[in-house]
Amino acid sequence: MTVAESTIFEALESNVRGYCRSWPTVFDTASGVWLRDEHGRDYLDFFAGAGALNYGHNNPVLKRALIDYLAGDGITHGLDMSTVAKRRLLETLRDIVLAPRGLDYKVQFPGPTGANAVEAALKLARKVTGRQAVLNFTNAFHGMSLGALSVTGNAAKRAGAGVPLVHVTPMPYDGYLGAGDELHWMRRALDDPSSGLDKPAAVIVETVQGEGGVNVARAQWLRDLAELCRARGILLIVDDVQMGCGRTGPFFSFESAGITPDIVTLSKSIGGYGLPMALVLFKSELDQWAPGEHNGTFRGNNPAFVTAEVALRHYWSDGALERATLAKGERIEQALARVAAYPGVSTRGRGLVHGIVFEDPSLAGKVCQVAFDRGLLVETSGSVDEVVKLLPPLTIGDDELDRGLDLLIAAVQTVCG
Repeated sequence: MTVAESTIFEALESNVRGYCRSWPTVFDTASGVWLRDEHGRDYLDFFAGAGALNYGHNNPVLKRALIDYLAGDGITHGLDMSTVAKRRLLETLRDIVLAPRGLDYKVQFPGPTGANAVEAALKLARKVTGRQAVLNFTNAFHGMSLGALSVTGNAAKRAGAGVPLVHVTPMPYDGYLGAGDELHWMRRALDDPSSGLDKPAAVIVETVQGEGGVNVARAQWLRDLAELCRARGILLIVDDVQMGCGRTGPFFSFESAGITPDIVTLSKSIGGYGLPMALVLFKSELDQWAPGEHNGTFRGNNPAFVTAEVALRHYWSDGALERATLAKGERIEQALARVAAYPGVSTRGRGLVHGIVFEDPSLAGKVCQVAFDRGLLVETSGSVDEVVKLLPPLTIGDDELDRGLDLLIAAVQTVCG
């Protein structure tokens, strides 16, 4: 980006901007797994809108449906009014996602972001149980508004709140202590009347902590956590904002563990096309909201309802996308074994979310920079940005996946070689 090109961004846009600092160019168009800047240079996208573009940029099936809807003067802004687009989405969600999985969930449309879905989930859990405390986990990320931030682990993000973040207690995530039963302390503290730990309304967890460093919880640990909550009358919230909608293979990331959360939050790719949209799903008996008790002006983003409905019908009517995602995940694991041979480098992940972990945190950022210079977008994650996170669209082809992996491995070799 030249000085002239950057002037308006630096002169007018807030210092809070972030991604543009890592990728210093001006993007212009996008299609599938590719972004093109205003100079015509193409970049392979292993970022996918932080997980909001599971079906790629300007997916042609979703784009056609959106164009037709807008051209037909379909409702754009509907708050929580009943519309044809909403009815079709609810019917499709019921028939393709919920009913086949035996999930008796009610559906709430909160504000159209993951953080707002988390806020609604926390509010509902506290309302239903009459309790205030919530347990979260080390390295968790749930959003940047105050409620969601209170259950987020990162110290720098929490500091931005400017006020105390209260009524939450962090617990060790699976693997955080290195070995052993990370749920032992939680059980002991909950069952000991002298532990000082108030009985919580809910426990909120990510099955894979994306922003926290691609930390993958074991299926057995998730089952043990679900049983711990059930036995003690604590609601279990699974935040599937980034890992849902097929990112780990199944539509919901918790399916492989065989658990049924009390509350689930979805956003990012649930809208299909990258349009803002969020859902809170919860067991029917928890639907104790009063009308309008949690609302928002943009909770009725009908164009997102249209693309969400088409995405569900097109990609989730059979198991093809799930099988393809799992196969591509194995392809990534095999490729990344080449970089795991370097001292101080390891890899981890599930489905189409993977991370390259560096003992020296400074190397991760350098790898991302070299990758960008070569035409690949990847970002860092983890408590000290020690992980290079791979998050390509689920619709990526094998050739494009291999090309991106080759670019990434070459970047690691350049930095570590």
